[in-house]
Amino acid sequence: MSKIGSVTVDLGDNRPITIETGKMALLANAAVTVTQGETVVLVTACSSAPRAGIDFFPLMVAYREKYSAAGKFLGGFMKRENRPSEHEILTSRMTDRPLRPLFPKGFYHEVQIQAIVLSYDKVNDPDTLAMLGSSAALMLSDLPFQGPLGALRVGQVDGEFVANPTTEQMEASALELIYSGTPGKTIMIEGDCDELSEERLFEALKYADSKVEVMAKAQLELQATFGKAKKDYATDKIEEDVKAAVATAISGKIDEACLVIDRTERGAALDAVYATVEEALKAQFDEERHGELKEAYSHLIEMNIRRLIIEEGKRADGRGAEDLRPLSAENSLMPRTHGSALFARGETQALVTVTLGDAKAAQSAETIRGRYDKTFYLHYNFPNFSVGECGRIMGAGNREIGHGNLAERALAKMMPADYPYTVRVISEVMGSNGSTSMASICGGSLALMDAGVPLKKAVAGISVGLVQEADKYVMITDILGSEDHYGDMDFKVAGTRDGITAFQLDLKIAGVSLDMMYEAMLRDKTARMDILDVMDGCLSSAQEEISDHAPQVHAMKINPEKIGALIGPGGKHIKAICEETGAEINVEDDGTVKVFTADKTALKAAIEQVESYCFEPEAGKIYRGVVVSVKEFGAFVEIAGGHQGLLHISELADYRVEKVTDVVNEGDKVSVKILEIDDRGRMRLSRKAALEEMED
Repeated sequence: MSKIGSVTVDLGDNRPITIETGKMALLANAAVTVTQGETVVLVTACSSAPRAGIDFFPLMVAYREKYSAAGKFLGGFMKRENRPSEHEILTSRMTDRPLRPLFPKGFYHEVQIQAIVLSYDKVNDPDTLAMLGSSAALMLSDLPFQGPLGALRVGQVDGEFVANPTTEQMEASALELIYSGTPGKTIMIEGDCDELSEERLFEALKYADSKVEVMAKAQLELQATFGKAKKDYATDKIEEDVKAAVATAISGKIDEACLVIDRTERGAALDAVYATVEEALKAQFDEERHGELKEAYSHLIEMNIRRLIIEEGKRADGRGAEDLRPLSAENSLMPRTHGSALFARGETQALVTVTLGDAKAAQSAETIRGRYDKTFYLHYNFPNFSVGECGRIMGAGNREIGHGNLAERALAKMMPADYPYTVRVISEVMGSNGSTSMASICGGSLALMDAGVPLKKAVAGISVGLVQEADKYVMITDILGSEDHYGDMDFKVAGTRDGITAFQLDLKIAGVSLDMMYEAMLRDKTARMDILDVMDGCLSSAQEEISDHAPQVHAMKINPEKIGALIGPGGKHIKAICEETGAEINVEDDGTVKVFTADKTALKAAIEQVESYCFEPEAGKIYRGVVVSVKEFGAFVEIAGGHQGLLHISELADYRVEKVTDVVNEGDKVSVKILEIDDRGRMRLSRKAALEEMED
């Protein structure tokens, strides 16, 4: 029987985190429960021997939220949790990314992390607890994990940073920073903010790091008492004889190939060099070892590309470290979409379209936190042709969901409040050679403005990379696909001219210093301003009118007391408006009325009818009305909304009128001015005053 033990992590907010082991999942390599408040997450770590011929680290992270954890049933016909939600996929990715660099290179054993939310108190979010628990479980296991990691969410409420803010605090937060790292070093960040400055985000990173130190200390304490002894796992290494032979065969041949500017031509040049290597060494190494030749060649290409950057300052396409690739932007490409833009940065292209819809087009979702409707969302697609390859054509994968979420967060911060349309943005990657998610943000910003969406400000994004050897490093702006593949960092930052709206960091090394993070943020800022200049040259503000092909919408406020009059008995009035004009009308409890129609003519007709039912007459104004009855002393006139008033015989004309019917008869249309509305709502009307004012 395993010993039960626990440690407490005090983040200084009277909501301590408890990490416990030895109580559940005893057959796993290691398992922990992580508890904050009444939220409990179980995290397990297991492993198996590497599969034959594998040449990558098959780490799998699966984060799952059980509805029973919140005392809820899953909505709909199916009551069993099935495919992971978008939030579960994003949390799994955020857990995977900081763990992966902390395993030895060449370690190819299968490792599986499972995190299951067992209890959720609707106050403490379980996602970062799962990230922390993943590190704790691996520290207790016999696997060669080089942690510990800390992980937390940082918010900013009333100008103060908060560690793992409650759900209520997050609603008021100007920042969501998901942070994971080791003491003094950042490995993964992701989140969004309300145009925070680079300096303020840097302060948030330092705040998070101070909490990581506490988390790391607690995990080491737990490991010292309850951890398993670490095993010596074999790692896959390239044999020295193969490496030396390939290095000799390529000597003096690969610099030129590595520096070919065009991606396709560069790949062909490197393949041609390898063909000569294989031919030269086929007699020295039998066919069974030819796979080792390819692996050694790829390794030496990586080392050479890194050497060219860090020692000679040479990038594959000839740019300097801080140079952007050629930029271009174009809007209104697609004739029938509601908005469109093509943004290109070198060979990276994103065609982004915008579709406007009514409330029914909102994306409905359900999680253990509750049901919600998204009226702004972005879908990112990465087809095989974008990299010139063939492959299976399937739905969106985890990578596409992750990239789309980053772009969505960046743009959502600049969406106007209470925008009446549901907005769907679709980014179709036309070409990929680095940072397609950032191209999606740039293209998305332009497409939204092209659709007439009044964004608060234009948003752009760019990525900064890193090549580091020992104490020497070079940061490179606007990384290529090869620089992402062979480099150490992909740090994406999006924002406006006034601040950051979203960010994401991926590392292949075991962390970078906080000062280097700040340096990269400033590099991102400089490049972002240059990109915004190009975007402004294409489209500097939203189109004044939306597309004729888009549904027309008008939002208006009525007196909540008039809602019943608008709807009518059994919905009679509102149904009649919809049938006559083809409109869809949504009425909210606060008196907000949204009218959607297919064209502008129908919109105008629907608005007029809504106003007629909600009309409130004002004294001193002139209205057009219909005579509904005639009396000896005057006539009763009905104006908009069914309101009737008395038009006395003395107010019919500027001369003496003997008989009412000498001037008006039942059914006549007349202009009248409201002279007075008494406390019982009775109106006194005047045709004479209306005519005098209209003549003036």
